[in-house]
Parts: sequence; structure tokens; C-alpha cells
Amino acid sequence: MFDGFNALVEKIGIDWNDKALLCQALTHGSYAYEHPGAVSNQRLEFLGDAVLSLVVSDYLYRTFPDKAEGELTRLRAAVVCESSLARVARELGIGQALFMGRGEAHSGGRERPSILADAFEAVLGALYLDQGLAVAAEFALKWLGPEIADVLEGRQEWDYKTELQEFIQKRFPENVSYAILKEEGPDHAKRFTAGVFFQGKCLGRGEGRSKKEAEQQAAREALERLFKGG
Repeated sequence: MFDGFNALVEKIGIDWNDKALLCQALTHGSYAYEHPGAVSNQRLEFLGDAVLSLVVSDYLYRTFPDKAEGELTRLRAAVVCESSLARVARELGIGQALFMGRGEAHSGGRERPSILADAFEAVLGALYLDQGLAVAAEFALKWLGPEIADVLEGRQEWDYKTELQEFIQKRFPENVSYAILKEEGPDHAKRFTAGVFFQGKCLGRGEGRSKKEAEQQAAREALERLFKGG
């Protein structure tokens, strides 16, 4: 645990004014539950999420002066998605530095993408409070640089279904659902039409040669509508 913490401090490469902030950023809710008095990283995660959104938005805005709002929003969503943040957290070794309850740790919590992504945002929030926006932005762009490059150069396959799910789950407790609305053509050349639904409304429709492809296109249309609407 402490070896992991020290290794993370070394990788971040910052002389902290208050290392207690970093300790809090690495305190999972399961640890706080088992240790009365410990404070979980949820508030720092909330702050770090906002900092990350600002930093990436600013970078994309300045880098692409000709891109419209909807396209910038889609690019940002692809960069700051759970899978990207979890990959960066693994590179930093955040999982090994987490203070975590025994049950969560034994069930693989240190490798769970959602926990790693949340912890990365919490660390960023702590860094913002301790060092200010400029240092936090430099840290975020340094470690997310490869993820940003993959998105901008098209090396990252766009998973619209995951992107839509994360977009919705940040705002609502419910999730979207998919349904195949139509099947056409012979068995060797089927065409599927899928719809994605939320709270009884169809957010988007898509077609494809497989059900999976149709659902991806439905999610893409839904995202385009949501981002266009702000």
C-alpha cells in the first residue's frame, strides 16, 4: 500500500503542500466505511471531473478553431471516457496506491475501470486544490496526451454505446435500452434497424449488417442529437 503511494508521488513528480489531499483522493468509499473518520474521495472526484472537463475543453477549443460545438463535445467525451481514464490510472499505478476496504480489494477493485477512473479524477482535483489550475492542467494533458492523440488521429475505435451510457449515467440513475425494430433481407445479407430508448423515448435509430452495428449507429445518432441540443 505505502510502496504504491510513494511510487505514485514519485510519478506525479510534484512537491505537495498538503499530502493529506492526495491521501483523501486515494481513499475509496469502502475504506471510509470500514474506518470511521476517514473521508472518501467522492468530493475530490466531483471537483476533478470539472477540472478535467475544463482542461480538455480548453485544449480542444484552442487546437481546433474551426470545429463546431457538437464535434468538440464528442471529442471531449471520447478523451475523458471511463476507459481512457482507467488506462491512465493504471499507468500511474493508482490502483496499487488506493486505500480500499478488504472486500472491495479482494473482489478486484484495484483493477475495476470505474474505480480507477474516479480515482484519477480525484487525484486531479486534489492537485488542483494543492497546486492550482496551471499545474493540474499540465499534469492532465501530460498523462492524457496519448489518449488525446489516439482520438484525434482516429486510432481509437469509437464505441458510441459506451459513450452514450456514460453520458446518461452522469446525469440520471436510469440507463438506456436497445431494441431491434426491423430485420430485412435474406439470411446472407441481413439489414437490421435498431433503436435506443430512454425514459420511454427513442433517442436515435441506426442501421447495420449486424445487430451490434445497428445499435452502435443508433447510439451515434442519439449522441449527435444530445450534443446538438447542448
